[in-house]
Amino acid sequence: MDKTSFTPEESLLLISKTIEETKERFKENGHILIVWGCLIFIVVSSQYVLSLVGLYKKFDIAWTNILYSIGVIYTLIYTRREVKKNMPLTVLGITVGTMGWVVGLNFFILAVFFGNQLGNALAPIFLILFAFFLIMIGVLIKFKPIAIGGFILNLIGFATFLVHPNYYGLSLMLGAVVGFIIPGILLNITRRKDNV
Repeated sequence: MDKTSFTPEESLLLISKTIEETKERFKENGHILIVWGCLIFIVVSSQYVLSLVGLYKKFDIAWTNILYSIGVIYTLIYTRREVKKNMPLTVLGITVGTMGWVVGLNFFILAVFFGNQLGNALAPIFLILFAFFLIMIGVLIKFKPIAIGGFILNLIGFATFLVHPNYYGLSLMLGAVVGFIIPGILLNITRRKDNV
């Protein structure tokens, strides 16, 4: 193992370079935020439509599972394709990726196995966990719109506890727009500006 010593300036430069590489790599994935934001918005809004036409109990679980499964498959394929490009993996990049999968897996476990126990608290808890994930990503890659979107999403999550459960879907849709879609669009705009 190489025992190279770094000066404080060299260490800071290495850390800054790692953050910038991860930020640039994550900018390429801004569309993933948009995809998941749209997916959440579509699932929740379709649940409202299904409940209005009286088909909520018949199709809700199947519809939700199909759409979220498509999102997971797309994300897996896209991630695998990115890994095959032999882009350098950074500790920060691995951390962000791992956080995404851990949060996603926990959402699945909470919804499938503990949804009945959590009852009406499920939607606010999801919003708060989404917020935690987005704030951490925004801070790690030093992209303020994601961190701000996560912070606003966190407030929406706590406010959701204060409204009637019939309106939780509206909180989830608003959260998808504020926490995922808008920051994803801003990330894509930043990438395009940097490439010009």
